[in-house]
Amino acid sequence: MGFPFGGWQAPLMDEYAGTQVSAAYEGTDALLLGRRTHDIFAAYWPHQEGEFATLFNRVPKYVASRGRPDLSWAGSVQVGPDLAGAVREIRDRHEHVKVVGSLHLVQTLLREKLFDRLDLWVHPIVLGVGKKVFESGAVPTNVTLIEPPAASPKGTVYLRYALADGTPRTGDMSAPDNL
Repeated sequence: MGFPFGGWQAPLMDEYAGTQVSAAYEGTDALLLGRRTHDIFAAYWPHQEGEFATLFNRVPKYVASRGRPDLSWAGSVQVGPDLAGAVREIRDRHEHVKVVGSLHLVQTLLREKLFDRLDLWVHPIVLGVGKKVFESGAVPTNVTLIEPPAASPKGTVYLRYALADGTPRTGDMSAPDNL
């Protein structure tokens, strides 16, 4: 029924990775969340203290859901049925909108190219099960690395990409300019 590896990330966290995560959230002025992630966060963060609790409880939370989510967590509002239009409005209103978890939402944002930056953490673990970020239906998209990769002592690699123009090119690996 459930995911057998819940909590897999905890043993891989270290001070360096924690610093990277904190830096990634600097300046965040809104969260865009899918309903499941919002429900999990709403049950947890209002009862916590610290840097992330303060941030997550303070900023507006935009919830993408086709249903009727519980919006009792302070600052939570549901986005309209036109997700693309709603995301554009949110981006006009806020400078640093973060999406956390919310894989179905992330896949939609990737497909519609409704992102400026893509932060990826590659962890030194293979679980063999779970959700895929780049599932079938992903749109071929160019991104560009905007800062050097950063690796933690436990092997987690942080990659920060920006959306780039165009679509991926193909070529012939045997061509002389590819050697």
